[in-house]
Amino acid sequence: MTVLEESPFVRACRGLSVPHTPVWFMRQAGRSLPEYRKIREGIGMLDSCRRPDLVTEITLQPVRRHGVDAAILFSDIVVPIAAAGIDLDIVAGTGPVVAEPVRAESDLERLRPITPADVDFVAEAVKLLVGELGDTPLIGFAGAPFTLASYLIEGGPSRTYLKTKAMMYGSPELWHALLSRLADITLTFLRTQVDAGVSAVQLFDSWAGALSEADYRTYVMPHSATVLRGLSGAGVPRIHFGVGTAVLLEAMGEAGADVVGVDWRTPLDIATRRIGPDRAVQGNLDPAILFAGWDVVEREARRVLEQGRSAPGHVFNLGHGVMPETDPDILTRLVALVHEVSAR
Repeated sequence: MTVLEESPFVRACRGLSVPHTPVWFMRQAGRSLPEYRKIREGIGMLDSCRRPDLVTEITLQPVRRHGVDAAILFSDIVVPIAAAGIDLDIVAGTGPVVAEPVRAESDLERLRPITPADVDFVAEAVKLLVGELGDTPLIGFAGAPFTLASYLIEGGPSRTYLKTKAMMYGSPELWHALLSRLADITLTFLRTQVDAGVSAVQLFDSWAGALSEADYRTYVMPHSATVLRGLSGAGVPRIHFGVGTAVLLEAMGEAGADVVGVDWRTPLDIATRRIGPDRAVQGNLDPAILFAGWDVVEREARRVLEQGRSAPGHVFNLGHGVMPETDPDILTRLVALVHEVSAR
């Protein structure tokens, strides 16, 4: 095995013994770090994602500062659909905004397949990072077809997903055609990262929690499975994560995940019973707890570690991303605590 395959993070993803529970944080490379805000001054989000030198530096920042067990590529879930020809921007304080939402069959033609050449800047950044990170694994990632579809259909972030669900229920043929295209784009995007050297991938289905299990299995799971199972021979662990997905955990594992990310609403021991004994879990400290004082952080982190012991493998993380207002020093202390408490 390579040094990276023997890392605590990759071993935990595979349900193997580890010297300590590995830890990394969603959105660790970003808004909570003053060095990130400084380097991003005057540079738009999409432009930042397309500059390998900038991506490399931003991805490395939390590894240097916190001593986390894995880095995650600095990017955004809309990068591949922008590469596919969709006119969009990432607006500060709002998120991705699509100039012309996808609402009809004719709109599908604006969403073309991508090739690795369309996202060569991502491959270049991964190669640079692998050289810099040494024995620290790099996680690649992409948005899942449902979450990408919701942005394309709504035209931006939504709380209700009314237009998304209207297409899903009312125009199922158009819906499946759209998600099929998005699955192919996402798979190409992730394969490009794997070929460039990432040690694992995470598929973010951030908004899947808006669905019932029956609807998830009918309208979403086949397309997520296209992505995850399309990487089955890639030799890297596949992590699948969504928010508010308590009723979907079993299905999200079945879609082809090696590791199921769990948000803070479901204790990891309960989540493990739903997911099954053959998959690792990732999570799941509430990001808000980081604002409650160190005594609370320590107590809750110990609880998460204890509940995570019921799974064949546990990667400590938050139940969603690091909030911008988080004190970075708390994250650094939390990494040290997880390592100390879980040392075998």
